[in-house]
Amino acid sequence: MIRKTVLHWFRQDLRLKDNPALMAAEGQCLLPVFIQEEEMPDLYRPGSASNVWLHHSLQSLNQSLQGNMSLYKGNLLTILQSLVEQFDIDTVTWNACYDPWRQEQDKIIQEALEGRGVTVHVPEGSTLWDPRRAVKGDGSPYKVFTPFYKNAVQTHIRQSLEAPRFQEILQDSSALSLDELGLLPEKRWGARMMEAWDPGEAGAQAALEHFLSKGLDGYKEGRNYPAKRHASRLSPHLHFGEISPNQAWQAALQHREPDENTYCFLSEIGWREFSHSLLYHFPEMVTENLQKKFDAFPWVTDKKALDAWKQGQTGYPIVDAGMRELWQTGYMHNRVRMIVGSFLVKNLLIHWQEGAQWFWDCLVDADMANNTASWQWIAGCGADAAPYFRIFNPVTQGQKFDPEGTYIKKYVPELADLPLKYLYAPWEAPHLLLRGAGVIIGETYPSPVVDLKLSRARALDAFHTLKANA
Repeated sequence: MIRKTVLHWFRQDLRLKDNPALMAAEGQCLLPVFIQEEEMPDLYRPGSASNVWLHHSLQSLNQSLQGNMSLYKGNLLTILQSLVEQFDIDTVTWNACYDPWRQEQDKIIQEALEGRGVTVHVPEGSTLWDPRRAVKGDGSPYKVFTPFYKNAVQTHIRQSLEAPRFQEILQDSSALSLDELGLLPEKRWGARMMEAWDPGEAGAQAALEHFLSKGLDGYKEGRNYPAKRHASRLSPHLHFGEISPNQAWQAALQHREPDENTYCFLSEIGWREFSHSLLYHFPEMVTENLQKKFDAFPWVTDKKALDAWKQGQTGYPIVDAGMRELWQTGYMHNRVRMIVGSFLVKNLLIHWQEGAQWFWDCLVDADMANNTASWQWIAGCGADAAPYFRIFNPVTQGQKFDPEGTYIKKYVPELADLPLKYLYAPWEAPHLLLRGAGVIIGETYPSPVVDLKLSRARALDAFHTLKANA
């Protein structure tokens, strides 16, 4: 038997099952490789929370490969070419990536390797629908979710694949250790954050099974309540490819007879697909407004207010709870993401890019497509964006979606003894009641950084300037 060696380059596909590119090594010798890129624009460098997750995910993947993962740091093409020569590689595989930086790099790498006579296999493995083909009849990309989704769900979704078997798994003895990648921060913050998570393929499957058995019932309505456990919490697992969208989609359909909750969950996967399609077709959206009229929007520079927002010290409990959840766990409930996003860009009039950059650094599910599209949506400058007059009121949002105050009290414990009536707007509580609850506005809990009524009026005036200049 002729021995062939396949190099699989793990990127955002840190799993063995349902990994189309990895299947090229079925029955062959496998050299599993991960490369930490060093030459990339700062804009695309993974944030601190992402690096912590990546460390643990690689650790899990290495265990699944019997400790044979080869890790590197440096120039992608230089390392791949060296390995091709060193191990007499016949085939190099990886799954397609659609981030703008990776698109450019992949083309260069593929051409260089094929020029050396190496077979390169780059299938679709990170999305349900290849964004290159999920387009309108005239070939133009969708800018509105509903027609995108209606068209996409009519197309074929491939069956999930089992993990391939290999003749042998090779390892480069000169490769780096996981610790040498330097992904973990020096402070203990990262370790505390990971207490809420189980990175890796097994953790992803466990999260999916838990959601289907405990969270899918009542999902359509319950997903809006941050104190309830209806959110799937699959986003970081999907981002790092520890589970594929195919696996999540098919598992939901096969779990039971599909109902409104099932289809609502599938549509959320659809929104992820829509974001990736937007990023592929409009790579400039990472730094530019999709709606060009917003280039003239009168954003405000207010470092003090921005820092208060980042630190969960705005004086609005539901906003502060969300920002503290983000810092402590690397995650924020989706409903609360909309609330804190609206507060930043509309009540504070701070540029959406400031929020996107903070989320990029702090989220374990920091995904360039989802993060950018979501912030442009809430700001009103993106595709299928929220209307400019939709300004979330953090007081009424807290009352509606955290009616028992469970979420707020968990992350803003200094307000835990306040009666529910005043929990959402503590500055309105009588002085004696505040004192009895151990709360001193402006000392133990901050005064509101902005007046809701006045800031709403200011935001609407700012948005109306876009019409005047149109």
